[in-house]
Amino acid sequence: IMYGMIHLCNLQEKLTLTDLGILMTAAVCHDLDHPGYNNTYQINARTELAVRYNDISPLENHHCAVAFQILSLPECNIFANVEPEAFKQIRQAIITLILATDMARHGEILDSFKHKVDNFDFTNEEHVTCLKMVLIKCCDISNEVRPTDVAEPWVDCLLEEYFIQSDREKSEGLPVAPFMDRDKVTKPTAQIGFIKFVLIPMFETVMKLFPQIEEIMVQPLRDSRDHYEELKQIDDAMTEVNTPQLIVIN
Repeated sequence: IMYGMIHLCNLQEKLTLTDLGILMTAAVCHDLDHPGYNNTYQINARTELAVRYNDISPLENHHCAVAFQILSLPECNIFANVEPEAFKQIRQAIITLILATDMARHGEILDSFKHKVDNFDFTNEEHVTCLKMVLIKCCDISNEVRPTDVAEPWVDCLLEEYFIQSDREKSEGLPVAPFMDRDKVTKPTAQIGFIKFVLIPMFETVMKLFPQIEEIMVQPLRDSRDHYEELKQIDDAMTEVNTPQLIVIN
């Protein structure tokens, strides 16, 4: 997805080669060694990761650390020929992007980009960093941009991961998020809210800067929203049919 966005938005003409390398490397590394339990679980369960990273984006810090452990191996060091000062900046930029994928920061990062997008300046380092953060966020949660037959099996995997976590939270007496509770969530309800209130607003903001993403990325999101809303209507109708009706006799 990142490679596709770089070309679709013609970023090779707007960003430096170093920036493109940072985007691609961060995208490849952003979820390394993910344990399948989110930050809320890590913090509430006081896991080793949460303790190590002081409850501050434990997973994203871990993905980052694992990435640079791998990159430090001689056979994996794609930055071996980069000058130390340049490497320091590349490393910092990759860390910034991977840490930006913590959804707890979603509102803050998107608001920051919204303030810049109408007067965006590709020569302004702060603007470009913010754009790169939004781009990796788009790629991170872009499953629904893909065709339904590709995207839907991954939704099933994600929901199963959520349900395994919420089952464990229940058994350990920890708080359970309603959107992860198998007794409260269906695939359509999970997807509709996420697509309408997270995905579409973010991609439509990026569309202000790159109108060319509408047809290839934003329209599929709208189609996906419509698809899940149709499924929800079918589910609701089935529930109504299967719900015993009380007959009150006066």
